[in-house]
Amino acid sequence: MVKIEFLGPIGKAPIEMEASTLADVSNRLKADSELSSWLDKCAVALNDTMVNDLGTVLKDGDRISILPPVCGG
Repeated sequence: MVKIEFLGPIGKAPIEMEASTLADVSNRLKADSELSSWLDKCAVALNDTMVNDLGTVLKDGDRISILPPVCGG
């Protein structure tokens, strides 16, 4: 089981799911109409390390953070 957290303005509570790769997570999240518009513009961190390979293998207990783009000033 992995935990997915959605940061910033996405405004969705964390969820848990069974997944063996980031591709599994991506496919499940794309099916959610609330999230699909965010996913193409967000960065992804796995256990606080930025990742971009959907083939990344996940382990039980991993934490995936979906990070939307932000502006600062």
